[in-house]
Amino acid sequence: MLIKNPADLGQAIRSRRRQRGLTQQQLADACGCSIMYLSNLERGKATAELGIALRIVNTLGLDIEVVERGSR
Repeated sequence: MLIKNPADLGQAIRSRRRQRGLTQQQLADACGCSIMYLSNLERGKATAELGIALRIVNTLGLDIEVVERGSR
């Protein structure tokens, strides 16, 4: 999946979390973040840092792709 904006990243994270059978709480606990942060991320809510980083990547003509480790 190509990641072009915060919503794309959120969708990829949500899809993978569900694929692995994890709740938001389980994943938040495993990552040491709040469930609110994870929920916002999955909904594609742009934080200043993420929004700026993705804008820079897109401006540079780069793509972010989420692939399962070891699949390449």
